[in-house]
Amino acid sequence: MGRTAFLLVVLGAAGCTRSGEPFVVPEGPLPPNTVILAQMMRELSDRPGFTEAMLAQLNQGEKRGPALLTPALVDQLRKLIVGKDWQGLDRFPGWTMRQINPTVRVVGHVVAKDEKVKELAARHPGAPASAADVEQMKDFVDLGTYALSKAETVSLDDPSALPGFTTEGLVSELGAGVVRGDGPNPELAPLHAESQRLADLLNRLSLNGVEGSAPAVVTIVGKEARTPEQLEAALASSGHSVVVSDARYFANFGHFHYKGQDVMMPFWVNSQILVPGTRRPLLVPVSHAEYEWKVRGPKINADVSWYFGIDGKAEFRTMDTLDQSWVMGRHAHEYRGAEAVEVTRLAGKMMVAYVHQHLARPTLPFGGYYALGVCQDSVAAIEQKMTGKSTLFPNTADVALFDDARDAEVNGLITAIPKDRSGRLPQPERIFGSLPVSEAQLASISVPGLANDLQAVQTAWHSGHLRRVRGRNFVLVLWLEVLGVVLAIVVVILLRMRARRS
Repeated sequence: MGRTAFLLVVLGAAGCTRSGEPFVVPEGPLPPNTVILAQMMRELSDRPGFTEAMLAQLNQGEKRGPALLTPALVDQLRKLIVGKDWQGLDRFPGWTMRQINPTVRVVGHVVAKDEKVKELAARHPGAPASAADVEQMKDFVDLGTYALSKAETVSLDDPSALPGFTTEGLVSELGAGVVRGDGPNPELAPLHAESQRLADLLNRLSLNGVEGSAPAVVTIVGKEARTPEQLEAALASSGHSVVVSDARYFANFGHFHYKGQDVMMPFWVNSQILVPGTRRPLLVPVSHAEYEWKVRGPKINADVSWYFGIDGKAEFRTMDTLDQSWVMGRHAHEYRGAEAVEVTRLAGKMMVAYVHQHLARPTLPFGGYYALGVCQDSVAAIEQKMTGKSTLFPNTADVALFDDARDAEVNGLITAIPKDRSGRLPQPERIFGSLPVSEAQLASISVPGLANDLQAVQTAWHSGHLRRVRGRNFVLVLWLEVLGVVLAIVVVILLRMRARRS
């Protein structure tokens, strides 16, 4: 009996030891033609000037993704590289939203001390737009050749005269075989001229809703449109197929290529959910969310997207570049007919609300990115309106900023979705809903180690055994486990003492 009890304690202790061992971040298997960030930096971090050149490139930002590299995050990334902490680098930064939030606030305080930007912020939300405001709007929305101060009518009956796709300004060489920026998507890049014209016109029609803008009209097959939703309806009624998709991807905060290979660079966030059988939290790559319009028909063949990017612009955009394979992609929802028209209307309303925010609050750092939300917030808000729930994480918008009475509908939509600024524990539905694959396809995720962690958490979630990394219940369970081990040891000692006496 004593030997049996002793064996049970040893086995239990061995299990506890395994769960407490330092986690070794897997470095494979990888998709074809892909390397992890640590591999690139192992080979190049000692090259004079390369690390700083790479950090400078990252600081320039990208339109898509969560590359909100505040000074604190840049410093953390530098420390990992200089210290050759390759494990940490491949789970960068691995912080909770509660940890990330103060780094953004600090930047906001620094920017607010600039007297020039204070003067620009003298207007109050809801104040009428001036001629200077109309001119300034061009900094917040891309309009191509169209002007806000000029009334015009544009016909879509003729093919676009805009130039085709080019990587100029999108791709840059860092040396040592490193390139930043992605090449053309073979399916979408050939449509660039039409896609760019459609994106510019959807942006221009959206800004018809901003005070001070001259009216713009778009025509196609004799039909007129003065708003984005009217243009979407006109396309559908003139023989075009229009599908609007709620799309999710893993965000690529680097967009680097090394010796012709993709460099896997997710931006990891601590979900504060325990991976079953371990003492470590589930880290998840932040996702990128956007709405996508696929238009096919007799006059127009184009693909455009809409989202609020780290360039500070909430707008319609082209989507011509080729995503790296590990980014994957999923359509959480697809809309057609009247629903597609409604999503288009809401996107246009969101754009107007963000322009109002820019005019009223030019001091916000990062063009308002994070304070006014990240790419997920506006998509989640529209998803909530269309489906009755939102399934995206994280959301960072400060609802106190959405106070312009002209944007009451958007204010309500942003207020209705869950927030993660204060470190609130996210629901599992939002963790899994943000992924670029369905729950049934978790095994297909190619980021090393992530699929196994997600599958383990998924099983615990659906069986009702999900645990968090903090909170009274977690602490209680830990104490009970410790108490159980202590009691088992005491029993073994007592049994051995009794055996010796006998």
